[in-house]
Amino acid sequence: MVVAGNLCFSCWTNISPIYPAMSKTKATSRLLVNYPEPYRSEILDYLFKPNFGASLHILKVEIGGDGQTTDGTEPSHMHYALDENYFRGYEWWLMKEAKKRNPNITLIGLPWSFPGWLGKGFNWPYVNLQLTAYYIVTWIVGSKHYHDLDIDYIGIWNERAFDINYIKVLRRMLNHQGLQHVKIIASDNLWEPISASMLLDPELLKVIDVIGAHYPGTLTVKDARLTKKKLWSSEDFSTVNGDMGAGCWGRILNQNYVNGYMTSTIAWNLVASYYQQLPYGRCGLMTAQEPWSGHYVVEAPIWVSAHTTQFTQPGWYYLKTVGHLERGGSYVALTDGLGNLTVIVETMSYKHSKCIRPLLPYFNVSHQFATFDLKGSFSQIQELQVWYTKLGKPSERFLFKQLDSLWLLDSGGSFTLELQEDELFTLTTLTSGRKGSFPPPPKSQRFPSVYEDNFNIDYPFFSEAPNFADQTGVFEYYVNMEDPGDHRFTLRQVLNQRPITWAADAFNTISVIGDYSWSNLTIKCDVYIETPEKGGVFIAGRVNKGGILIRSARGIFFWIFANGTYRVTGDLAGWIIYSLGHADVTAKKWYTLTLTLNGRFSSGKLNGKTLWKNISVNFPENGWAAIGTHSFEFAQFDNFHVEASH
Repeated sequence: MVVAGNLCFSCWTNISPIYPAMSKTKATSRLLVNYPEPYRSEILDYLFKPNFGASLHILKVEIGGDGQTTDGTEPSHMHYALDENYFRGYEWWLMKEAKKRNPNITLIGLPWSFPGWLGKGFNWPYVNLQLTAYYIVTWIVGSKHYHDLDIDYIGIWNERAFDINYIKVLRRMLNHQGLQHVKIIASDNLWEPISASMLLDPELLKVIDVIGAHYPGTLTVKDARLTKKKLWSSEDFSTVNGDMGAGCWGRILNQNYVNGYMTSTIAWNLVASYYQQLPYGRCGLMTAQEPWSGHYVVEAPIWVSAHTTQFTQPGWYYLKTVGHLERGGSYVALTDGLGNLTVIVETMSYKHSKCIRPLLPYFNVSHQFATFDLKGSFSQIQELQVWYTKLGKPSERFLFKQLDSLWLLDSGGSFTLELQEDELFTLTTLTSGRKGSFPPPPKSQRFPSVYEDNFNIDYPFFSEAPNFADQTGVFEYYVNMEDPGDHRFTLRQVLNQRPITWAADAFNTISVIGDYSWSNLTIKCDVYIETPEKGGVFIAGRVNKGGILIRSARGIFFWIFANGTYRVTGDLAGWIIYSLGHADVTAKKWYTLTLTLNGRFSSGKLNGKTLWKNISVNFPENGWAAIGTHSFEFAQFDNFHVEASH
């Protein structure tokens, strides 16, 4: 046993104010919006309500750019050059819900992809610097004008190249629009080359307010520190949200500052509200992937966050005395400068705190005693509240439990903690901590085996139909003025140009829906090709991939084309052809497609008449249902219906 002697808390560094823990979303809150009440509000409370759950200090959102960004696409506010719509997608709704609960929450916007028209034929957002800056500024101005949201920070291009001149143009345009308060964070990638570029360019150094790095492994670099700018881990975590993810999160929340002087750590992602079989399933602070049942799970990372977020605020300062414990683990201490003190101690073990990246070098944590001495003005503190988490075996597990207070009256400001591995302690003068709770949500259920949507909504609250998860392209509710009859309200694929991509988007558009375990099913949907001669649409079953892997998706795809042909393929790209032939199809006319999959056999109908049957399909055995188009083209879908068995 060891006494880690005299960890003395008296001096605090006048460093940049902190934003200790926050979260970001990018196509990962897709299923959250159609949760029924009261469960949707409960989930939002666990994330954003102060002194309740994760009590997040910052929300970082994707500026939708129409492209695939890991688990889906998010619509842009400007699909086309003369198009502006500030009610697409769900990010503005999410920011408003966060602000409703915590008016002081800080908002950050960052683009992943960009609409294709900005590239003028190139897959590159820096072809016209003024145009791209204008596009980003319109998003900031629109957020304020239509939603009364003040964006606090803006990023450049997620995990991709930055352009020095673009950053300067963006700053000038922000200032010109009276947005001096909007700060720039760069480059949401690695510490270099942005840090060296800033040291070599005084104007660049001046216009960038924060250096943000992704998955820094708690370490920074000398150049970044020499800039004297705030250093943030602007994307981190992305680890499955069981005990390993909670241990990862607890360790880096402390050690990103202890080792790397980072005063903010942002978790990707906020809430796992996307189909679990998409990439990085359940890598959110909590899980809410069943809007059809209302079921959700408040995972351990929510309560690990609370150890920091409920007892600090942006604007607090780290004390000079932070560091590693003698037998593993770390401690930080923070103050508001007004006499309040919060100490956070973590002893996460190597075995139970590996993040998904980067590789974690081996370290050892063992049983120890740590003695803390409060000096200076802190020596007057008489009582500290104690909050405790223990990860690991279910029998020993505690999450954010309030223990008896520590009384320091007779100890001269000294106290000793006995520490085991995989523990978190918060000791604080603040008495406002709370472990919020609601009655248990409904039990988990599978996606309904019979599901239909006729898209007949006059004034939809969200632009996208519930449960459809766009993987390439954007599918939106549409009012078809040309058809006052059965197809007045439809779902329309609205991109006519490939976006400036962040990932390997497919060359076809596709939106998936349903239960990944579906095997035997019948999918029926009315379809409308808008592009003469070259246009084409499909319905599909057993689609086995999505997200950044969408281009290589397999399944059974039933296509019809405006040139009067049909195809049946075993993949989205169309390389594996099971059948092809003539079909009585043309553009600008509604057709009903039916795809039936039963064991190893498949068949298809056009307007209720069999077009092909008994085609053998061995792979994949299961997957989502899907709709989509042959290329980036306008097309409409209506009366979607699926009946499935597993």
